[in-house]
Amino acid sequence: MRSILLAVFLFALSAGFAGAVVSPDEILDDPALEARARDLSAGLRCMVCQNQSIDDSDAELARDLRVLVRERLVAGDTDAEVIEYVVSRYGEFVLLRPRLSARNVMLWGTPLIVLVGGGLLAFTALRRRSATRAVAGLSPEEEAALLKALEKRE
Repeated sequence: MRSILLAVFLFALSAGFAGAVVSPDEILDDPALEARARDLSAGLRCMVCQNQSIDDSDAELARDLRVLVRERLVAGDTDAEVIEYVVSRYGEFVLLRPRLSARNVMLWGTPLIVLVGGGLLAFTALRRRSATRAVAGLSPEEEAALLKALEKRE
């Protein structure tokens, strides 16, 4: 029991350090700028890891992006200017939270439109099939042949 508690404690302790990838040489002297850099880098995707922010990734490219963000902030750029600069270099995929734009709405909405369109197409096809399967009346020749067969049977 004691070893299990120790293992859980060590796991929890190591999980707490998972987000602390920023090396001491990257940290800015100004706490306000460092806080801004952390906020910005938390919203930028690591291009190597792809599902981590550059703040959480220990990849070399993520480190380069963290340094770039800090350099731009020290140069006096606003948060929006830093984001625009990074997006202009790496594309909109670098953003963990994509912007709302017509392109993104089409990207995310197209599967829904295709699904609804396919459902409507299937619905109309099924209605047409059931309508054509309705029992058609007998032609006069068929009716006469049926009556003749019934009379022979009796």
